[in-house]
Amino acid sequence: MFPQIPLSAAVQCILAESRNVAVVGLSPKPERPSHQVARYLQEAGYTIIPVNPSCVEVLGEISYPDVRSVPVQIDIVDIFRRSEDVEPIVREAVAVGAKLVWMQQGVVNAAAAKIAEEAGLAVVMNRCLKIELERLRGSLSRCSLPPSGV
Repeated sequence: MFPQIPLSAAVQCILAESRNVAVVGLSPKPERPSHQVARYLQEAGYTIIPVNPSCVEVLGEISYPDVRSVPVQIDIVDIFRRSEDVEPIVREAVAVGAKLVWMQQGVVNAAAAKIAEEAGLAVVMNRCLKIELERLRGSLSRCSLPPSGV
């Protein structure tokens, strides 16, 4: 196993300054990783925005069919979809002015990452947002993460 490369200072600051996270592929099933990560984000003070065309509501929040349908500013697009399905989601993230595209553990798409980076978005691939926030909580010097339970 390779050691994890630390998140860049830019990504750490985006995580600290952001509040709205669109969770693409959020499942209503509590046992699914997407549900567990989204619940953690809520408990950590982020506003989650479910993006799943099969759901009306998840974790007490209205679900939207796609990223472009979300009526509020999105800071982070957290993707729980197959790697081959990521590119259109990234194009939507660019279109709505997100700051960060986060592809969850097991999700890797270099072409989609290039699209996001060329548009000025930060990109993280193949990492779990919940795990990374747990690692970072309380350890940022220039930017602080939102306190838990806000």
